[in-house]
Amino acid sequence: MTIEDIALQMTPGIGVKGAVHLLELFGDARSIFAAPQEELVGRAALREETARQIVRRKGFAAAEKELAHCRRNSITAIASTDPGYPALLREIPDYPHVLYLMGDTAALSARCISMVGTRTATPYGQVMCNRLAEGLAAQVPGSCIVSGLAFGIDVAAHRAALDNGIPTVAVLANPLPEVMPAQHTAVAHDILDHGGALVTELHSQTRQNGTAYLARNRIIAGLSAGCVVIESPDSGGSLVTAQYADDYNRAVMAVPGRVTDRMSAGTNHLIRNRKAQLVLTAGDIVRELMWDFGTAPALLRQKPATPQLTPDEAGLLGCFRTDDPLTVEALTESCGLNPGELATLLVGLELAGAVRQLPGNRYMKLI
Repeated sequence: MTIEDIALQMTPGIGVKGAVHLLELFGDARSIFAAPQEELVGRAALREETARQIVRRKGFAAAEKELAHCRRNSITAIASTDPGYPALLREIPDYPHVLYLMGDTAALSARCISMVGTRTATPYGQVMCNRLAEGLAAQVPGSCIVSGLAFGIDVAAHRAALDNGIPTVAVLANPLPEVMPAQHTAVAHDILDHGGALVTELHSQTRQNGTAYLARNRIIAGLSAGCVVIESPDSGGSLVTAQYADDYNRAVMAVPGRVTDRMSAGTNHLIRNRKAQLVLTAGDIVRELMWDFGTAPALLRQKPATPQLTPDEAGLLGCFRTDDPLTVEALTESCGLNPGELATLLVGLELAGAVRQLPGNRYMKLI
């Protein structure tokens, strides 16, 4: 990484594809800034004004400011010409030349699978995130789950990865070190504490106008060997991510849902139209990506230990006979406990990772 790399990103008139074009011609950012104006206009076919901006090094003052911002906030800047830049992302035609990252850079080059979906996830979608993550943890050494830290399926995928001991990468549509939405700041800290990373292509001087989400989705697709759409209505950002993945020749997979469920309409259509491979288990993902590691125990990541529950906690857990969430009222009726006893046992089950509380004072079984 050199100051020229960030300066290229800061130079007026040069966008993502313009930077890719120049890098393909000149090899690296330093060579671009060393080129005379005539070569930039003639060989690179730049407009005269854009070429002048490069020759006059107009982006360098902003680049110096950005480097200082990175140092203050422990942000790592990685250029596409650096050895640590993720190889899969470098393959796409509109790769970002500079990534800004907090956390473990190695997570970006792991066996990455993206999990995306609707912002209004159902309990079914959250259960499927956890089941797929649990299966990947058991079957795929060095796996990593990539998503966008948005509401709904995105954050459920990150939490499922954390719950099952898998590093996870959150691709943000805002500059670091801020986290958007702010409600997911605690999840972001957990990601960093457990070997994952937060990543964005946006520098701190980017004007925030809410248009970076679709561009962010191409990075999610580009980092991953395959994309799994967990839940989606007929339209939405997760379907855009799936389209990016298809455009980049990555595997596209989808979890089916009930035909009457609006939040599964998009995934069902992907499967019906043969735009995505149907996925029921982590094994389906492994086969689709041809991640064949055999069955030798040494090749399998150890499955998280079953939580140790008290007899009363185990009895209450037995009241969850399906994966559907239950209200406190339904649990009270089925287990016969008074409200105080029930509340105490639910706290114990939550701490053990056996259930999760949902909005509306409902609880969902996780194991």
